[in-house]
Amino acid sequence: MSDGGTAEEVTAEEPLLEWDESENNRKDPEERLSVSRSPPKYDDPKLVTGDAKFTADYAEQFPDLAHAAVVRSEIPHGKVTEIHTEEAEEMDGVLAVLTPWSEEVPDNKYTSAGQSYPEPSPWDMNVLNETVRYVGDPIVAIAAESQETADSAAETVDIEYEEYDYVLDPEEAFDPDAPQLFDDDEVENKIVGHDYERNRMSHIEGELGDAREQFERDDVHVHETEWESSPQVHAQLEKHTSLVYTDEDDRIVVITSTQVPNHTRRQLAHLFDVPIRDIRVKKPRVGGGFGGKQAMVIEPIPMTLSLAIGRPVMYEASRKEEFHAMRRRHPMRLRTRTAVTDDGDIEAIELYALSNTGAYGSHGMTVAGNVGAKPLPMYSKVPNVRFVADIVHTNTPQTGAMRGYGAPQGTLAVEGHLDEVARDLGFDPIAFRQKHYMEVGDVDEIAGAMGGEGADRIIRSCGLDECIERGMEAIGWGEYDEPDEPHLHRGQGVALSAQGTGVAGDELGAAQIMMNEDGSFHLHVGGVDIGTGADTAMIQIAAEVLGCPEDDIVIKAADTDVTPFDYGAYASSTTYISGMAVKKAAEDAKERILEWAGKLLDEPVENLETADSEVYSEETGGSLPLEEVGFEAAYGDDEREHILGKGSHCTEESPPPFAAQFVDVTVDERTGEFEVNDLAVAVDCGVAINPGMAEGQIEGANHMSYEMAVGEGVTFDENGRPEVTAYSEYDIPSASETPSIEAILVETHEPTGPFGAKSVAEVPTNTVPPALSNAIRDAVGVRISEMPITAEKIKAGLDGSERSD
Repeated sequence: MSDGGTAEEVTAEEPLLEWDESENNRKDPEERLSVSRSPPKYDDPKLVTGDAKFTADYAEQFPDLAHAAVVRSEIPHGKVTEIHTEEAEEMDGVLAVLTPWSEEVPDNKYTSAGQSYPEPSPWDMNVLNETVRYVGDPIVAIAAESQETADSAAETVDIEYEEYDYVLDPEEAFDPDAPQLFDDDEVENKIVGHDYERNRMSHIEGELGDAREQFERDDVHVHETEWESSPQVHAQLEKHTSLVYTDEDDRIVVITSTQVPNHTRRQLAHLFDVPIRDIRVKKPRVGGGFGGKQAMVIEPIPMTLSLAIGRPVMYEASRKEEFHAMRRRHPMRLRTRTAVTDDGDIEAIELYALSNTGAYGSHGMTVAGNVGAKPLPMYSKVPNVRFVADIVHTNTPQTGAMRGYGAPQGTLAVEGHLDEVARDLGFDPIAFRQKHYMEVGDVDEIAGAMGGEGADRIIRSCGLDECIERGMEAIGWGEYDEPDEPHLHRGQGVALSAQGTGVAGDELGAAQIMMNEDGSFHLHVGGVDIGTGADTAMIQIAAEVLGCPEDDIVIKAADTDVTPFDYGAYASSTTYISGMAVKKAAEDAKERILEWAGKLLDEPVENLETADSEVYSEETGGSLPLEEVGFEAAYGDDEREHILGKGSHCTEESPPPFAAQFVDVTVDERTGEFEVNDLAVAVDCGVAINPGMAEGQIEGANHMSYEMAVGEGVTFDENGRPEVTAYSEYDIPSASETPSIEAILVETHEPTGPFGAKSVAEVPTNTVPPALSNAIRDAVGVRISEMPITAEKIKAGLDGSERSD
């Protein structure tokens, strides 16, 4: 089992662990200047005072700004036959009313998925739709002088349809006789395994060894369980908002709340047939993303309207639209099967997922792939592993990227199943897992076989053992007292998880740092801060290299005209990919700083180092401030140089962070009602660049995971109409309804990451549903496998079987 050891400690025994790590990347905690500290977030003062500018705040800069409204389908499936817009067009203040038949509306197919080129999602979308496939599909776009006028005009539009049969259930959609959402020729960039006659967007199969053969053996116990995850929306505070105008150089400027500025620029260029150079995408402050803004969700609509009327246009989605017409987590039905020996050796794991991608295929294949490629590789000692997934269209709202990206669904099915197997066969649920999970030096063959990134990755850091040890201590594992009341029963559950850090071989981040003459710096990064504190982390990484205070670095991020290229904020990549680019840029600048300082001090460069805003000699003790270097480089008599540092980073690595989740629960057997007493989650994220922000990410992710376990999510009636359209109707636990969450940081050192860091933001999202299900099973002997976990389901389980003590 792993002991959280470093790569250097095991290099002699495991030569594969060798990594060409720069000398300055590994520092003892007491030697770190900025890294591993928790300075305030760079944008905190602006956020507290209200001075931070979100997309909607830019409206005041445009006195001729027009506002947009969208008329959406009221039926789940059909063809638009007539659109009556006369009343809207005659209203004072209405500037444009566009339909699918308007010549100003681009007719190119596209995907909204914010992924790298070429997009691994089908091009199956139109800006405005003549064929509608869910309640909420956009049909008409309106621009008006005010939002009130635009909304009023939208209410007057009357749409007639030829209604088609529809299908809401993914298993029914897969039936050959089910209503068909797409003809084959309606989709471009089709994905492997598609079969549109059966509403299948994609099919995935991956296998290591021969799992099916193991289930035929006479000397194994075969267990099979079924699971169901529920849909979930991002519920970010800032709604999707985009403002589009044409500048004085006849270039299109898009100010938008996005996680992926460069992907959005490329996709808009494709959709509107304009050169990439003629589009500028600017990301201001973002009020939450969680994957919901890793997509070009609304940008095409204000861009279409702006080009049509020749004025700036802003489209701010309504809260109702956020809940039913933006994006949501893929709901899935899953089946897990294992073959286990009497000694507790898992000979085979098989996992099947039926993923409901909704009306369109955005992120459908890649999310489903992660269902297998994230949780299964954690059990690297299992010799035979098989994963199969079908991704199916239904006449329900679109799905997309959401925090965890398939791993929460897969973790539910794997961790809940392993707990059931351990209980059935009499094994300790933790020891059973420890016998099979990853440790330092393992080669991950499973991820590649499952079609995921990081094929044959080498595990260079793993703190699972310490995560478990500290999580057990925090929750008081096995040390609780039963309640005095005989109808109350207490139980505890555990679930483990691994994630990824970026997308191996499919990421790029770049940075540039400029030294000012007073020794301060301007840092330009393409990486995107969506409220996580990424800008702060980038500053800390640069400050660690340059030896200056964080306050001496001014950051500019995510403007495609100004900042370097970056894939964006998703897949837990920002600190790992963009942060390493910043580190390289700072090292590049530092090299020039030391060269200039060497001349001024008459010292060899190799004797020099930076700290406390100075360059000093480790040999003689001589020093001079960075300010003197800056002025000499900019204004020197003999030669001059603007000191610049550049760095870019991509990698085939995707080191997994690990988490151990513990839940303590009390269940009332009379009613099925339960109270979660405590949540504790220990996370190995390598070296935490900013421990305070890392703990905040863990707590936020675990709250989202708790919501996934107990919240009803978004629901629809039998006609496909949304039943949740406002926060008041969405079952998200409030602060008073959320149990205490203890976030525990377990430090290891990941040699491929900046100063030993890997990701933290997603892995705690995966674990509460299985851990809570396991805890309830421990308390009253009832297994809840269909999310959400409710008192009604527990009571039904208790009524249907005797409680096992």
